[in-house]
Amino acid sequence: MNKLHKGWFTEFSPDDLEKMNGASDEEPTKVLKSDGQEMGGAWPGQAFSLQVKKVLFHEKSKYQDVLVFESTTYGNVLVLDGIVQATERDEFSYQEMLAHLPMFAHPDPKRVLIIGGGDGGILREVLKHESVEKVTMCEIDEMVIDVAKKFLPGMSCGFSHPKLDLFCGDGFEFLKNHKNEFDVIITDSSDPVGPAESLFGQSYYELLRDALKEDGILSSQGESVWLHLPLIAHLVAFNRKIFPAVTYAQSIVSTYPSGSMGYLICAKNANRDVTTPARTLTAEQIKALNLRFYNSEVHKAAFVLPQFVKNALE
Repeated sequence: MNKLHKGWFTEFSPDDLEKMNGASDEEPTKVLKSDGQEMGGAWPGQAFSLQVKKVLFHEKSKYQDVLVFESTTYGNVLVLDGIVQATERDEFSYQEMLAHLPMFAHPDPKRVLIIGGGDGGILREVLKHESVEKVTMCEIDEMVIDVAKKFLPGMSCGFSHPKLDLFCGDGFEFLKNHKNEFDVIITDSSDPVGPAESLFGQSYYELLRDALKEDGILSSQGESVWLHLPLIAHLVAFNRKIFPAVTYAQSIVSTYPSGSMGYLICAKNANRDVTTPARTLTAEQIKALNLRFYNSEVHKAAFVLPQFVKNALE
């Protein structure tokens, strides 16, 4: 089935699209997985559509299908393997929360690692912290970076920054050679379907722990409680064996299926309370940093979870 049809782009759940394209129900390949366990479809039985004004770019990289189109109401839209990754209209809601929850929970982050995030949005937010001395970024798909530079300038503005060390390669392999180096690590990954599955497994988080300094904090794209609660509970459970402090937060992201996105936050120091900012912001600082979603109150509120989520994670 064509995801671009009569002036509209439709984001189907990968497992539903696999079925519509005639794949066998007995051997699904487009389901969420962690440590080999199947966690169901990404957002089965529902779809999300945006009206297309103009297709700006569409090619296959070594790793995935890369599409950028100009929409009628959400600005330019980045799509990887048929899944919306970011729109100019609401990208800040995701980038600011995934980046600033760990960054402001840390009292003095100097060295930061970003895994994924080829659109540049997380990098842009991390560079807003004056304490940061060096940002290392590991993105496997160079085409995503090139496309972002051309079509998403508001997100990719940090790629020329002198504090950035950019590596194009596998983040999992990169971590094996870096121990006790980073104050904050941020994983901006796609859903655990196919190659991204490795970024949702226990061995990956063990590498993250080893790469963090003793007071280090990590954050990872943590899926939606409305769609992926078994996967989230699985992630929280095995990370409690790795880290002394494991928490989960959520916020609104309008173009993510179900309208909510989660963030897994882990601290290497048991005494570090990541639910409270170590550095709070004044109204003047928020304006100076050009923050449109994150503030110190939103930081604390993001960790207040509905009872059904608390029950599942406990």
